[in-house]
Amino acid sequence: MATWKQFHDEAPELATIVHAQFTATKHHVLATLRADGSPRISGTEVDFGGDHLTLGSMPEARKAHDLQRDPRYALHSNPGDGSMTVPDVKISGRAVEVVGPEFEAYRAAHTTDLPPGPFHLFRLGIDDVVLAGLNDARTGMEIRLWRPGLPVRTFTR
Repeated sequence: MATWKQFHDEAPELATIVHAQFTATKHHVLATLRADGSPRISGTEVDFGGDHLTLGSMPEARKAHDLQRDPRYALHSNPGDGSMTVPDVKISGRAVEVVGPEFEAYRAAHTTDLPPGPFHLFRLGIDDVVLAGLNDARTGMEIRLWRPGLPVRTFTR
């Protein structure tokens, strides 16, 4: 499992696209696993803070309980206006809840952009990143896959 920094260091071109997609709009889609193993889809926001990709959650939200119980997640960028001029971005991995002194340090460093009350904070470990979009000629799909420690692989369809 990698950090955002490792992904950025190993695949800077992809990381630039991923960052742009996740900061172009505020809301994205998070998939977690319910206690019975079925999927749950939730809206979410992400933040790029230092070496990590993070997401927050309201207290007692179902997605937070899902991640506390089973840390596996999939995150999908907002697909935008449907023009497919930019690729879909999907990240999957395992989330770790940030608590204690690390949580307090995060809160202290983000005084202007956090909710005033309690919230859950999760650091998103990255197992893979997939960018899927049209090729330059817009005649087929180009899929780029990154996994920690491996070169970026490109598939066409």
